Amino acid sequence: MTKIVFMGTPDFSVPVLQQLIQDGYEVIAVVTQPDRPVGRKKVLTPPPVKVEAVKQGIPVFQPEKIRQKDELEKILSLKPDLVVTAAFGQILPKELLEAPKFGCINVHASLLPELRGGAPIHYAIINGHEKTGITIMYMAEKLDAGDILTRVEVQIEENDNVGTLHDKLSKAGAQLLSETVPKLLNGELTPIKQNDDEATFAWNIKREQEKIDWSKDGEEIYNHVRGMNPWPVAYSTLNGSVLKIWKTEKLKVSVGAEPGTILSIEDDGFVVASGNDIGIKVIELQPAGKKRMDAGQFLRGAGSQIEAGMKLGESHGQ
Repeated sequence: MTKIVFMGTPDFSVPVLQQLIQDGYEVIAVVTQPDRPVGRKKVLTPPPVKVEAVKQGIPVFQPEKIRQKDELEKILSLKPDLVVTAAFGQILPKELLEAPKFGCINVHASLLPELRGGAPIHYAIINGHEKTGITIMYMAEKLDAGDILTRVEVQIEENDNVGTLHDKLSKAGAQLLSETVPKLLNGELTPIKQNDDEATFAWNIKREQEKIDWSKDGEEIYNHVRGMNPWPVAYSTLNGSVLKIWKTEKLKVSVGAEPGTILSIEDDGFVVASGNDIGIKVIELQPAGKKRMDAGQFLRGAGSQIEAGMKLGESHGQ
């Protein structure tokens, strides 16, 4: 039986691990990131992949850095036939890449060489792509640059956000892996080199990127908000306080008002001017220190003082 070491960390990786087990492979170990403090109370929390591995009775390794000699030796001593990774979060050293008989393969949530890096799902939406997908490729010492084995496209719907697209891609990744591994083991795949000149990158989202720039076109702002939902969540400011914006709609408006200006107040939300004739209707938000809520509920309570003509963000939303 083929012995597999699986490496992954977040929710995205769990269906991929489950698929390997369901397909009858011997997953001899799971390698994931260390437990981390989560939430305001900083509760030490295991990664989702560890939770699943423990449930399945699979030994778990949690190296802070897989390149450390003693950590690396532990994994090499298992003598896996194949290493499968999915959103593990660390680049594997050459010694490990070369050890398994069938190599090390990665399930990546984009159509490589587009969107290499740690946040491909976010950027696919933020950049307004109509499709993305899953690429399974050999791992290399360079970020997401290995030879491609298989790919599958996934459509991005107009109302998709990071959460919905994440779930679609996670399932698609598990399914594609199920189809790919038998072909790989039987020598039926021809790896295709990536064209590095066509590579784009999806670096992890930084705090300053979460802020809405109201001077951008409405379509871009709409994509920005759904490309941050449900994490890390886009925000602006109103009367000096942070206002997280979870969900919006696009509306045609007459141009004229300065970007960030509240154009109208409606029962279920308020419309904000952008840099073009597409207004952004805020329909779900979260005031500082409060829970996420419908904009209508906000306007009937804490936001009852909001009026047309008020402005979100600082000058031009910077």
